[in-house]
Amino acid sequence: MKPWLPTNAGLRQLIRYAVIGLLNNLLGYLVYLLITWTGVDPKITISILYPIGIAIGFWGHSKYSFSYDGSGKSSLLRYLLVYIFGYLINFMMLFILSDKLGFPHQAVQALAIFAVAAILFVLLKLFVFPPTKNNKASSP
Repeated sequence: MKPWLPTNAGLRQLIRYAVIGLLNNLLGYLVYLLITWTGVDPKITISILYPIGIAIGFWGHSKYSFSYDGSGKSSLLRYLLVYIFGYLINFMMLFILSDKLGFPHQAVQALAIFAVAAILFVLLKLFVFPPTKNNKASSP
């Protein structure tokens, strides 16, 4: 165990999830701002960037955040389902808050990153990468 990580396994997972998520989303958000600055619709932009972030996130979260050693195929399917759900939340936030209510899409997308991340952490921990027989000792 790294000396700077807390001893509580759930808190360690949350910290690792946050590190992977912050790096992935910071880069994604900067690319989002660049693409929308060129005039591409925000919803089209997230539709292009979301699959890229999903691919990067799956590897990082399965190996680093949750140290998952279960079936890769079944966890990938569950991961995709959870991220489709996250995408729909993100899309609807942009549609309702930006398109219908007039809030700036940049602010809505920044809010969506954190709102969706909180929901995804719970779903990843409980549904996508649940503790297996081999890693039950490292779970809370």
